[in-house]
Order: sequence, then structure tokens, then C-alpha cells
Amino acid sequence: VPHPLPAAPPGVPRRHPEPLPGCPRWPGGASGRCPPQDAEIVRTRDPQRLAGCDVLVDVGGEYDPGRHRYDHHQRSFAESMRSLRPDKPWSTKLSSAGLVYCHFGAQILAALLGQPEDGPVVTALYDKLYENFVEEIDAMDNGIAPAAGEPRYALSTTLSARVGHLNPRWNDPEQDTEAGFRRAMELVGSEFLERLDFYHRAWLPARALVEEAVRRRLEVDASGQVLELPQGGCPWQEHVFQLERELALPRPLQLVLFPDRGGQWRVQSVPAAPHSFQSRLPLPEAWRGLRDEALSELAGIPGCVFVHASGFIGGHRSREGALQMARRALELGGGTEGT
Repeated sequence: VPHPLPAAPPGVPRRHPEPLPGCPRWPGGASGRCPPQDAEIVRTRDPQRLAGCDVLVDVGGEYDPGRHRYDHHQRSFAESMRSLRPDKPWSTKLSSAGLVYCHFGAQILAALLGQPEDGPVVTALYDKLYENFVEEIDAMDNGIAPAAGEPRYALSTTLSARVGHLNPRWNDPEQDTEAGFRRAMELVGSEFLERLDFYHRAWLPARALVEEAVRRRLEVDASGQVLELPQGGCPWQEHVFQLERELALPRPLQLVLFPDRGGQWRVQSVPAAPHSFQSRLPLPEAWRGLRDEALSELAGIPGCVFVHASGFIGGHRSREGALQMARRALELGGGTEGT
């Protein structure tokens, strides 16, 4: 009995009749090409039934891509994206989802996007989707916490948690998991495709805009630390970090100017690190939490609109005023870091 990819590539949980897990699973592939997409999905731990399957994912106690075996539960398994693909930086232990993505993610993306498998678009999106979609699944399934120490608050709405809620409740008279399994496929599949669409049509095109802004930064301010995005607030943060490394900028970028949808302008601090709530240069502490005339009078810049209580972002009625706020923040050093 084959064990294939469904028509829409991502999003299949465990293939056995136990309650649905907290993490989704991609359907399996092999070391060559993906198996037929019209084959039957079998959910079982029965060794005899498993022996008749062409591809095993998350069961079987074996990782052997040459034989279509993609389990990660065996004690001997310690593979990561980096160990299987040394050109990749991620060292999180792979789940079966990550194994299949490692071997077949590029092929899946190429088919969905109509792009060459080894082209720059697929290469960039393969990395982006692993880091921002698949790696979390790998870590959750392997019991790897996102940070050391006691968490400050509960994360209860992750993709893994939402799939887990599709399990029958412990006291439901009907304990059939098949309906939840089908809903999980639809849930994870749709989220994967939506995330891919965003990265392809919004995040990736933003890189060219950010790169142009980086190259023109000295035209905005002589410090070279203020970036202007005249097209608006496109996804810029991750591109900034990457371009700083690639272009070996002599001084780190500190503040970004861009117009909002209402025609006013924002000045926002570059985060201290990717995914960080800390700012490299928060707006001055004395400005934080103030608005309109009170803020304009204190800053000495007419037309100010607001500064967030943490100092990570502020607003002005005009581009010139936002630039003045940025320059004043550079002069004053931003005070203590915001959170």
C-alpha cells in the first residue's frame, strides 16, 4: 500500500490509529523523487501493514531515505538539517516532518512556484520556510524548548497546539481520530501554502527595496545609520540583518523611516537581533508614551504624533519631521533600551 504526498504537499500528522499528536507531519518521499501523489495514506503501527507500504513516515524505527523510511524515534537518530546538509546552519534535531522537508522541500516548492529547483527563489524560500515553519515543528516534536529557563508565559496557540486540539477529548464517547486527522491535513496544508505565498509575494520582493535603501542610506543621513523605505513598511527586519552581513556595513543600522497607510511617517528602531523585542536604539526615554503637542514641545520638533511606551517606534506628520526625530535620537543615544 503506497504512502504518498497528497495533492497539496504539506500537512499530514502521524500515520497510526493513536490520538493525533501535537505536531503535524509531512508525507514522505525518497532520496530520488516524491512518490505518486494519488496513493493511499495508511495510519497504522501494525508491522505487517507497514511492510507493505512504499514509504514510512514517523513509524518503523528507521531512517533510510534510500528505502523511503523516515522515522526519528530510534535512539540512534540524531540528525539535523546541518548534519544532513552541511551548507545549512540549523542544528535542531529533525522530526519526521523535518526529514521529509530536508529531502523534498525544494522539489515541493519548485512544483508549487513553477521555479527551478536549484534557482535563487526556491533556495531562498526553502531556507525561510524551514527557519520559520518547519524548525518549530521539529523542536516541539523532540521536546526542545525555545529558550532556557522558565517561560514567562504560556504559548498555547502554536501550530502544534492547534493540531493537538483536534484530538478527541479524553471523555468523548467516540474516540475515532480519522476526522481530526483529515482536519489536521487541511489546517497545516493551508497554513503552509499561505506562508509560502506571503514569503514569495511579499517578503522576497521586499529584499530588493531594502537593499536599494541600504545602498542609498548616506543620502538620508551622513551617519549611514538611518534607512528610508519610501514605499512603506515592507517586511524589512530580517533583510536588514542579512544585508548588513553580506555588505559588511561599517556601522550598524539603527533606525528606519517609512510612511504609514495614512500618509504620516514612522521612525522605528532596528531590533537588537532577529526575533528580539530589544531595540538597538530606542527613541529617547523622555519621549516615550507622549503624544502630539506634549511630545512636540518636549522634543523640540513640531508635528510629532506619538512615541510608543517602549521607545521602539514613533510617528510624525511628515517625512522631514520623522527624520529629525531619528537624528535627535542618534544625538541623544536613545536612553536606556526598550523591551
